[in-house]
Amino acid sequence: TAKPVLIGTAVVGATTMIFSIIVTIAKVQAGTSAVEGIAGLNALLAGVAGNFSILKPTFLLGLLLGGAVIYWFSGASTQAVSTGAYRAVEFIKANIKLEGVEKASVEDSKKVVEICTIYAQKGMWNIFMVVFFSTLAFAFLDEFFFIGYLISIAFFGLFQALFMANAGGAWDNAKKIVETELKAKGTELHAATVVGDTVGDPFKDTSSVAMNPVIKFTTLFGLLAVELGLKMTGSGQAGLRVALALVFFAVSTFFVYRSFYGMRIESGAKPAAHG
Repeated sequence: TAKPVLIGTAVVGATTMIFSIIVTIAKVQAGTSAVEGIAGLNALLAGVAGNFSILKPTFLLGLLLGGAVIYWFSGASTQAVSTGAYRAVEFIKANIKLEGVEKASVEDSKKVVEICTIYAQKGMWNIFMVVFFSTLAFAFLDEFFFIGYLISIAFFGLFQALFMANAGGAWDNAKKIVETELKAKGTELHAATVVGDTVGDPFKDTSSVAMNPVIKFTTLFGLLAVELGLKMTGSGQAGLRVALALVFFAVSTFFVYRSFYGMRIESGAKPAAHG
């Protein structure tokens, strides 16, 4: 229950921040820094309302790209978990004897934790760099494109997080039912639910809950980035703004590549050993 509520609060906060960005853009275009009353706010927003239409190419492209980033994030975070778990299993098979009553040594247990931590940090570093530089790139490229991007991040992120939390929980509960109520451990049914739970755990414990900081960071940092981009345009640095956007986008694309090809499980790689 807590996970859907958590992502819901992120979307509510994102909605507020998106409205703040829209007001900021409207103020800059109107050349004013103050708004008097609701009537003044309505008149201010009317000046930019035409830019928030699916007939506006930049806004529509932002809507499409925001959804794409959410699904990239889901895959990249699951990939990081999968690679770390695979490396940990490789180490356990090569160095820890699970037969009998003898327990794994403290040193071996620490090594397993270390392997999982290393791959978690690698995966999260790639994801953070993509979110950071893509936010900068899109905010500098075009403010209305960026508004579409933020709306899509919040919209797709909400439903993707709810789906992953519920699906992961369902897979997890299915295994528990087979084990406790059906008493079917060791059967093909149990093996199938173990496979489902292997996917369900990163769904409900990694990707879904991590949507929360992604949405919050993108909208909060985006407000600062848009203001900076508008000031650059106002000071006659529009060319530099676009150039920086392209550089930031290139950096984020590099880390998108790394999030998959740098984290993939290489065939024939030797498992980690002691030391």
